[in-house]
Amino acid sequence: MKHAQLRVRFLVTTLIFLLASSFAANAQEASSDNFLSDLHDFRVSNYMALDAYYRFSAVGDTDTLNEIVASINRANDAMNSVADSTSGILSEDQVESLNREFDEFKSLMRSNINDVRNTGYPDLRLVSDMANQALQLNQSATELYVVAQESRETETDNRVEAARSAAVTLAQMMAKYSARTNSQVAQTFQGAADDTSLDEQARQFDSLLATVRSGEASGELKSTLESVSSKWQFIRGSYINYNDNNVAFVIDRYSKGILDGLNTTIDLLTGNA
Repeated sequence: MKHAQLRVRFLVTTLIFLLASSFAANAQEASSDNFLSDLHDFRVSNYMALDAYYRFSAVGDTDTLNEIVASINRANDAMNSVADSTSGILSEDQVESLNREFDEFKSLMRSNINDVRNTGYPDLRLVSDMANQALQLNQSATELYVVAQESRETETDNRVEAARSAAVTLAQMMAKYSARTNSQVAQTFQGAADDTSLDEQARQFDSLLATVRSGEASGELKSTLESVSSKWQFIRGSYINYNDNNVAFVIDRYSKGILDGLNTTIDLLTGNA
């Protein structure tokens, strides 16, 4: 009888331990997923702020200024989530380094906005500094994203990663295209450190979108991917032939529609819809 009771206790204790271990593993995986999502949102939001700034530098209107503020706020929220994370994926030094680079980007953004508001036109040197800082910020965030991705014990979904990469690529393309559209000195606006042409990035986007569409899709996911593909085909030629005269606001609107579709796609693939 005593042996039977001891065996029952052992089995119960083992079961509790296994359940606790499973819960901890699931919590760690969810934390890692959220961490990757925050770093992704951070990268996209900073390029969206840059895209809006280039348009603001040409027109100086309140609506476009509000777009800059909204994008910076989204990046702030994502940065705060990364800094407050208890997942232990990145060291304090890594997070603090990224935060310092972000602070520099925000400082340059404020200075460039003030130049346009006070003088009516941008200081091209400061704009170039901001563009290069945005590029450096994205590179740093991407490096940390890879570190966080590799820290996971489970394999990352290839379609989710392709959708995120496609979104970052398109956001950067939008900023570049907006720079070319709204400045006579496009190279200065884009930043000397970024030498990847728009047509190259458009072909990269082709490949990433093909990966996202490679798996099974039905219902909302299928319709969302079809919408993304349709919008991309409509504006793809404008990014490929970026030196042609194109209707900038149409490209901007469709690009934002594609980003929304990619966000929906990510949510559906990760079960967060």
